[in-house]
Amino acid sequence: MKLNIAPTKSNLLAMKEQLAVSTNGYELLEEKREILVRELMHLVEQVKLLEKDIEKVTEKAYPALKRMLMLDGADQIERISHAVHYDFEMTEKKVTVGGMSFSSIDVNMPKKELFYSFNGTYANTDAVINRFFELLSLLTQMASIRTIVWRLAEEVKKTQRRVNALDKMIIPQTTETKAYIESVLEERERDNTFVLKALKKKAERNQG
Repeated sequence: MKLNIAPTKSNLLAMKEQLAVSTNGYELLEEKREILVRELMHLVEQVKLLEKDIEKVTEKAYPALKRMLMLDGADQIERISHAVHYDFEMTEKKVTVGGMSFSSIDVNMPKKELFYSFNGTYANTDAVINRFFELLSLLTQMASIRTIVWRLAEEVKKTQRRVNALDKMIIPQTTETKAYIESVLEERERDNTFVLKALKKKAERNQG
């Protein structure tokens, strides 16, 4: 559907300029979309690998915790828990993906302390701490990557909407309007040429 504008030379020039800008914008946005999709797929693969690692560590961590509970008893575990304390610092970080900057989170893991023979604890306590430290490290990596994945996916959607708007509406509409104005101006030019020729012939007859 063409734009409702007057078929003038100035509007034809405006349509040509808009079509050039829209076409160039479409190409750039399509290139951006392809880059973002590639980066998104790469991050999704990282998420899949992390999920496998998390599953493997979880399969070891929780049985280790269960074994510690069975061997040491709930009362002993509660006493141990009072001796174990860690502070985790979460900070915001900027990550550049596909030429774009995204906000994500970063967790600074504290230095791991083992408590073997401390206050009568047992070696399996340290085994559990090791397992869950490993699990926590993987989970923080997953949280960071997933934050970027969600935001990158939103950017892909937004870019795709703009690409579709240009491809399905703006460019066809501008092209149709340009063609309409050109056809009207050409028709006017033919009419003017016909009139001028008719006037010229009439003038020649009058002179004769």
